[in-house]
Order: sequence, then structure tokens, then C-alpha cells
Amino acid sequence: MIPGKKMLQMLSHVAGTEKYENSVLGSIGRILPFRQKDFTFPSYRKFRSKEAGLYLPDPAYDITLDRILQVDFLSSSWFLSAELVKALFIEKPFTFSTGEDLHLSYQLQKYRNAGSFVLPVDPNDKETWGDSEHRLAYVSETTVIFKNIVEVRDNQWWKALSTGYVTQWAAMYPQKIDALFYAHSIDEVKALGPLLEKFRGTVGKKAYIAVSGGKFCPCEDAASALRWPKVVCKERRFKIFDLEVGAILGVSNSEVPVFQAVYSSMKGLIKIHNPSVVITVADADPNVKKALKMATETNSNGTALVLLPRASISKVLWMADLRSTALPNWNKMRVSVNIITQNRAQSLLRLLRSLSNAYYLGDEISLSFNMDSKVDEETINVVSTFDWPHGPKTLRRRIIQGGLIRAVSESWYPASDDDFGLLLEDDIEVSPYYFLWIKYALLAYHYDPQVSFPELSSISLYTPKIVEVVKERPKWNPTDFFKQIHPHTPYLHQLPCSWGAVFFPKQWREFYVYMNMRFTENAKANPVQIPKSRTNGWQASWKKFLIDMMYLRGYVSLYPNFPNQSSFSTNHMEPGAHIAAKDNVVKHNKTDFEVPLLMDDFRNFLPNQKLPPLSKLPSLNLFNMPVSLKGLKAAGAKLGQDVLRCNNVSEIVAVNHQTGLPARCMKF
Repeated sequence: MIPGKKMLQMLSHVAGTEKYENSVLGSIGRILPFRQKDFTFPSYRKFRSKEAGLYLPDPAYDITLDRILQVDFLSSSWFLSAELVKALFIEKPFTFSTGEDLHLSYQLQKYRNAGSFVLPVDPNDKETWGDSEHRLAYVSETTVIFKNIVEVRDNQWWKALSTGYVTQWAAMYPQKIDALFYAHSIDEVKALGPLLEKFRGTVGKKAYIAVSGGKFCPCEDAASALRWPKVVCKERRFKIFDLEVGAILGVSNSEVPVFQAVYSSMKGLIKIHNPSVVITVADADPNVKKALKMATETNSNGTALVLLPRASISKVLWMADLRSTALPNWNKMRVSVNIITQNRAQSLLRLLRSLSNAYYLGDEISLSFNMDSKVDEETINVVSTFDWPHGPKTLRRRIIQGGLIRAVSESWYPASDDDFGLLLEDDIEVSPYYFLWIKYALLAYHYDPQVSFPELSSISLYTPKIVEVVKERPKWNPTDFFKQIHPHTPYLHQLPCSWGAVFFPKQWREFYVYMNMRFTENAKANPVQIPKSRTNGWQASWKKFLIDMMYLRGYVSLYPNFPNQSSFSTNHMEPGAHIAAKDNVVKHNKTDFEVPLLMDDFRNFLPNQKLPPLSKLPSLNLFNMPVSLKGLKAAGAKLGQDVLRCNNVSEIVAVNHQTGLPARCMKF
């Protein structure tokens, strides 16, 4: 290199500006290869390939620069602060034979967020040139004429790209994948394998895996554990990323090198690939989890970190069937379990055992016990000693007996629009899969920005066996009813469920206001009389008021529908406020209400093994007759008995969802 006399002056000036003070500057740079049509990356020395590397400037091809340009690395001269030189020694170089140029730029970007830039020159003034003799363009003694050196450098730049080096290609063509998995050990690779394969085998989905490499998880061993050929670790295509976490120099018992290596590499990979989710095991090393959390938070496009308990991974394969737009909302929902109990300690114990045996996907689930004033000692002992490892446990006890209406309806109130309440009386029992059903349904129908479904107000865990709102209470079997669509299609129903259901925050606030405006001790004094409905005479029922509101406003619940009416909850119909009450004229037959609990992965029963699109869900009115969502609203409008007077043909009541207060009439 023979620099011109003005070169140092130019470099000093640019480096002194705020924009370029944290940079390395030079006069010759290289752009690394772009991806080819077959999704592989060519050699940076591939002759006459438009995807291969490019020198800037290159007088041999009449390529000149008229502005400062960012490149992937600089060749033959580097101008940078002495402080930045230290970055060259953070990681052990891939090779000591060549490639100090690439290694410097890669380390500077990865650990110091510093870019590499080429300065423009005046073609008519040799004093501004970085190499005034152009010796590099013609010299024969250069490292890259040797084939083995080209191969080493190819491996080196691919290593950089697959450990988070954001090359100019990556910056110009941001990728979009669904999931990026991270495994720190071979055991973690094996645990994550089924979900990774489900993502990779699902049409339209893209997923890659990053492994720690080195002594922790060698890439070839990881490939073997996934039953992939070992050559995937050498191919220049995206599939598996070997982070070589042990490459940071120095032997140390400190956790800092592991944290720094995982964070720095994953931050770059997330920036390049923009995954909807980063997935690892919930029991990962704390430093790895901290590094992944920080790395995902750097992505402004919204990447969610998903920490899955190993036992749940094979149960959550439906995750790959969710839209990419829904996946980043994985951690948004907050589901709380709210138990209503008084003096059925043995029933309560059965419910608590079933809750403890369920899969929770690492989510925090708060648990509250709501006890009326006449709670017995045995129940208090059960509640006080129960250990709940999934989140906070709250105990509430009334001073004055409130009765069932208050006990249930006041057991939960949403703290935000992402707060969902599961209400359970103590004679309910749940399936191990109940929470998976809730999570899947919320992500598919509520948290997918491409789905607009304001009518959905709750998700039922239970499948009814009778039509409870008509006098005769005929038997009902949804498997037979929907067999021409699909025998096990989930369905929408205007009836809310009181035997295990998750209620949505906006509609629950609305219900509070509605019930406050409409509650009467005398059922006949209630202005809402749904034609031919048994619910008109219900007195001691919070559910009656919710039925009225849902009927008037066209709301629906999502119901499961599986073989033998197996459900995510069942009601054991034990004596309480309703069952066997002296003034209860309805005789409750246990066989009409108890259903088997679903003990197998429900995905296997769903149409095409996944939740159907919203447009394919059938909807039923209060009396189990097929009616469209618009038809349900029309029936509510026609009744004309809501808290605001609206047009009986084309309008229903709309509310302020923050307060639940009725706001206006809305056309449907």
C-alpha cells in the first residue's frame, strides 16, 4: 500500500466526526456474497457470479466511489481508535493464517457495534488515494491466489455470518422466519427436536436452530441428535448455527464469557432473521436465559422469548400452526385461576390435584381462593397448605355470607385487557390439557392481528350434553350434530359455560355494569324475557344475567367437541347452592352433566390437526340451532330489551370497554 499524502488528513477528519468516531475506516473494502436462488451462499471468489464478493473501489472493473460506503470488511489498511483495536482479541480467531481483516470488522460489529467504511477519493488526485500505485490490483503475491486460503476464508466469513455478523446482504435483505431455537447442550437439542421438526415440516413456516457449539454442544453432535447429516454444519445455507460459545479467549470460571457470547451472537442472528419467537427450554442456564432475553429485547420488530418446560414441548406442536403474526403475542396473556369454595374440602382437593397435573408452558398463573363466610375448617386447611408453584396464590374470605351469585361474579375482575379469568367451582375437575386449549384458542382467535372476532367473550372447557335452556332439556351431542362439517370441529355457542370457562376482560367489565343495572331479586321483574327460554325464571343465577347480555349483544363462547364428549373440565354435580337445594324444582341427573376428561393430546382430533380458521367455525344460538353471527345480533336487536333503546332491525348496544358502560347504538 502506498497511501497518498492527503489520505491521512481525510481519515483524521472523518474519524473526528460524531457519526464515524466509533468506526474503522479504510480505502479498500469488500462486500461479502449475497444469497443465490437455491438459498446457498457462493464462494466470495466465485468467478463471474453476481452473488459473489465485490471489492470497492476496484479500478480493474472501473468501480469508483463518490461517497462514504459501509462494507463488510476492509483490506490492506485500517484507521481506527486504539481503543477499538482491542476488539480483535475478544474471540479466538478462526485461523491465524489469514483473514485478520474480516475478523477485525466482525468483532468490532459484534461486540462494539462499530461499522467498517470506505472513504471516497478524487480520481484525478492521486494524493487522496489509499493506494496511489494501485499495487494491490496487479500484485501477484497475494494470499487469495492459493485455493486452500480461499477455502479457509470462505469458511471464516460463513462462520461470521452464522454467528450473528450482519453483513451488507443481511442489512439490505432482512429475513423473516417464524422461530429461532437455541440449545446449549445435546439434551436441549433432543428436547426441542420435535417442535423444531414440526415447524420445519409445516408449509409456509421457517425455523432454524442455534447451538452453543464448542465444548457445550458440538454442531456435528447436534445434527446427529436431530437425525440431520453432519454436513449441515459445513453447508453455506441457513439451518443450524454453531455459535462456538467457547471461542471467547481466556480460561475463566466467570459466567460473563458465556453470557457475552450468547447475547452478542443471538442479537445479530435475531436482527438478520427477525424470528417471531426465540424458543429454548425453561430450565436453561440462567446466564443463557438472561442473554436470550436481552437479545430478543433488542429487536424492534417484536420477537417473543418462549421458555418451554421440557415435558410440555411435545404437547405444544400446534404452535407451528399459528400465524407468524400471532406468535409474537405468546407472552401477552395473563390467565388467572379463580376458585369458588366453602365446605366441600374433598371436592376441592380433587380440583387442586387436577390443576397441579396440568401443562402450563412456563406461563405465570395466579391462583385465588374465594371463600364465603361459612367456610369450614377443613377447607381453610386445604387452601392454606396448598402449594402453587406457577404464580402468586391469593386467599379471600367474606365476612357476611354473599351467596353464589356474588361468590362467582365477584371472584375475579380484570386488571388489564390481557387479563383472562378462569372461574371454577370446587366440584369441577380439569384435564391436564386445559391450559393448552386456552392458550391455543386465545392465540388463534384473539391475539392474531389478522383475525377480527369481537363477538368472542369466553372459552369453554366443557362440552354440554343437554340443551339446558328449554323445558324438556333434550340430550345434545355435538359430534353427531356437526358430523357433516367435521365430527370434532370446535363450535361457537351463544350460551356461556359455568362449569369451567375463561372469560374475556372487555366483556366481563361489560357484564358487571349490565348486572348492576339489571339485577332484581324477583326474576319476573327482570325486563329481559328471552322468548321460550327457561332462563327467564332463574333467580339465584349469575349465569342468567350473562345469558341475557350475550343474547342481546350477539356474543358467543368457543366450545370443545371431542369423542364421547370428552372435555377439558367436568362437573361432578355435588350438593351445593343449586344441586339438591330444597326449592329447586329441576331434578339433576348426574349422567346428564358428567363428561369424561380429555387425557390425550387434543390436536389429534381437530380438523386437519389444528384449530379451524374463524370462517369455518359453526355458530349456534341459545337453543342449539345453527345461526350466523350476524343472525345472533339480529335476534338480540329484535328483542329490544337492552339497557339502551336502539333500532330493532339493525343496531345493538356498544360499550366503552375500559369502563364497561353502555356508550351508543352500533350498526351490525
